[in-house]
Amino acid sequence: MMSVPIPMSKMNLGDRGVVTAMNVNGSIRRRLQDIGLYEGCELECVLKSPGGDPIAYNISGAIIAIRLEDCRGILLAIK
Repeated sequence: MMSVPIPMSKMNLGDRGVVTAMNVNGSIRRRLQDIGLYEGCELECVLKSPGGDPIAYNISGAIIAIRLEDCRGILLAIK
């Protein structure tokens, strides 16, 4: 059973989730889609920098670091 969607920026290390909504616009939306982030994709939070920003995610087998401001509008259902 999946949980209530949370912002991608609130994931804890080791959390896995499915993107349920992408509430981001413009060039950042296109960049995120180019790296494989889209509604329905699965990802895992794998690393947080000491200051908490950026956070690295495993998206389709690639480790991608994304700034908090760029992932706050992406909602996930944690598995």
